[in-house]
Amino acid sequence: MSVRRLAEDQFQPAAFAFSDDNAVWAEKTINKYPEGRQQSAIIPLMMRAQEQEGWVTKAAIEKIADMLDMAYIRALEVATFYTQFQLHPVGTRAHIQVCGTTPCMLRGSEGLIKICKSRINAHALDRNADGTLSWEEVECQGACVNAPMVVIGKDTYEDLTPARLEEIIDAFAAGKGSEVKTGPQIDRVFSAPEGGLTSLTSEEPKAKSTATKAKADAVSIPPSEAARPKSTDAETNQSLKTPATAPAEAAKNAKAVEAQPLSGTAASATVAEKADGAQKPSLTDKNRPAGIEKPAQPDDLKLISGVGPKIESILHELGIFTFAQVASWKKAEREWVDGYLNFKGRIERDDWIKQAKALAKGGEAEYIKVFGKKPR
Repeated sequence: MSVRRLAEDQFQPAAFAFSDDNAVWAEKTINKYPEGRQQSAIIPLMMRAQEQEGWVTKAAIEKIADMLDMAYIRALEVATFYTQFQLHPVGTRAHIQVCGTTPCMLRGSEGLIKICKSRINAHALDRNADGTLSWEEVECQGACVNAPMVVIGKDTYEDLTPARLEEIIDAFAAGKGSEVKTGPQIDRVFSAPEGGLTSLTSEEPKAKSTATKAKADAVSIPPSEAARPKSTDAETNQSLKTPATAPAEAAKNAKAVEAQPLSGTAASATVAEKADGAQKPSLTDKNRPAGIEKPAQPDDLKLISGVGPKIESILHELGIFTFAQVASWKKAEREWVDGYLNFKGRIERDDWIKQAKALAKGGEAEYIKVFGKKPR
């Protein structure tokens, strides 16, 4: 951390006093703290002194310390620690703080610093010839989405270009800083997108073109959604549910299930077949892996990377309960399961067979030995 010292004696005023209004404010601020804790008011009092004088003088530090019954060294420690306090005289009309942190740097803050050097002073914290302007580079000031930016007083000026910063400097130099627009300097409202909102607008959404809809439909769905029942547009339009109609729809669905009772693997298979239609391989296909009755203690198939609770449930419906079963799958069987789950090659990519062999051989210990990490 850089060493921060008070300005030389030649710059220091002989005394300091709060203005009448600020003196009343300071007294109220001190009284906000419990008895014996009034020294906690030192930071707000120093900030008010800086706003009044432009910077924190030695006389101000000592005056505030006296008001709070503090040792001078304690007050000096606070003033020199926090970089928000200016310990040297700054521009009387504007002290420009240029953010130089990564987002602003990537968006052109170096160009802003060059303007400050050429228009104000080649050295940070040194004033211009008539003492009205000064500048410094600071850390992030919290408007990264509108980078690059500067802060003057309590106002931010964002989305800057070197040319725009020059115009702002000219305005402050002429004593017209109050006329300069604060915030974004481009066609943007606060942090909204340039050119206006792109979402959550009041306009009705436009219907998708046939080509766009076809493209969207062609996108593969996540494996976790592979077995979720799908419906046609007509079915969707006829069965849209609202909080008012949902109970009736639920009752209607329950009656439909009772009318066509199915249980066990057959019921699950029927639901799965309806979900993916012709794209899903048949349950009677010769390449379907052989299933077994559910053992007393089935293996935790979720230890295989790529198998979550939903996929494990589907595998159980197919009669797959153990690591040994998965480890024994031949290529044709792997392809059948991959197609049934609509995984599009994921079983091979995640190498289920190698994982299952390790888990079947020695559980988690063997898995760690083979893969160098715990199963998920």
